[in-house]
Amino acid sequence: MAKRRSIHIAGFKHGNPIPAATRLGPLVVSSVIVGRDPATGTLPDSIKEQCVHIFTHVRAMLAEAGAKPEDVVKMDFWVPDAATGRAVVNQEWQKMFPDFASCPSRHTHTTGSGKNIQATFMAYIDRD
Repeated sequence: MAKRRSIHIAGFKHGNPIPAATRLGPLVVSSVIVGRDPATGTLPDSIKEQCVHIFTHVRAMLAEAGAKPEDVVKMDFWVPDAATGRAVVNQEWQKMFPDFASCPSRHTHTTGSGKNIQATFMAYIDRD
């Protein structure tokens, strides 16, 4: 039977007693990821900067879990405004997933308020 393992990374933690992500067997699922600067812990005003930090955190979580970007099967984003949010996410998305023939599913949700961006991911590791 597979054992669940909490994933923690430097420069990122939640205020609540939850891990950054969890691995159970080949499955890796994140908790909500916010775009805090991993060096300072502060949240930039710009959603573009927040998005860069989110993808930095995702890469670190994947590495800590023994996964790679190629293992990501789904990402969800919550953005204040659909057009601006998607444009910002697309920039970092294409850096992490440059091959359109092999990229994860994605859903971008609009919060309609605020100035922050958040994300979650799910990955499946199909190797030992």
